[in-house]
Amino acid sequence: MIKDDAAIKARNEKYNAYVKKVSPTSAGFKSLAHAFLIGGFTCLIAQFVAETYRLLFPQMDIDFVANATSVTIITAAILITGLGWYDVIARIGGAGSFLPITGFANAMSSAAMEYKSEGIIFGSNVKTFTVVGPVIVNGVVWSTVAGLIRLVAELIV
Repeated sequence: MIKDDAAIKARNEKYNAYVKKVSPTSAGFKSLAHAFLIGGFTCLIAQFVAETYRLLFPQMDIDFVANATSVTIITAAILITGLGWYDVIARIGGAGSFLPITGFANAMSSAAMEYKSEGIIFGSNVKTFTVVGPVIVNGVVWSTVAGLIRLVAELIV
């Protein structure tokens, strides 16, 4: 049974009006500003942590300070995720809350928390790496590609 074009067109217009009505709107500049502020504030906190470590341990190498800062920021992100505050920050900050180090820590810890009822091995561990495995693979693949491009560029020049 073939419906006539007018009925199909009316149905599509009705559907499009419904989608427009229920779809959330976003303020582009406001979202961008929030992402910038949350991301910038996260980086500011990390810089403060690094400067505090440099002040407390002046004899330590800059690499040690960088590693200690990373561990501190990762631990803070996991703690904030566990307390349920990361979701609130993400709702406000959008993409600004997904800086590589804190976003990765949030992804791993939230997956572990979500699937803990399935057990340590088949729940938390497996689901953690199911969620973040593609990130690791992409990181390895694209860093290899970038290294090869750099190698070829150095051979040419």
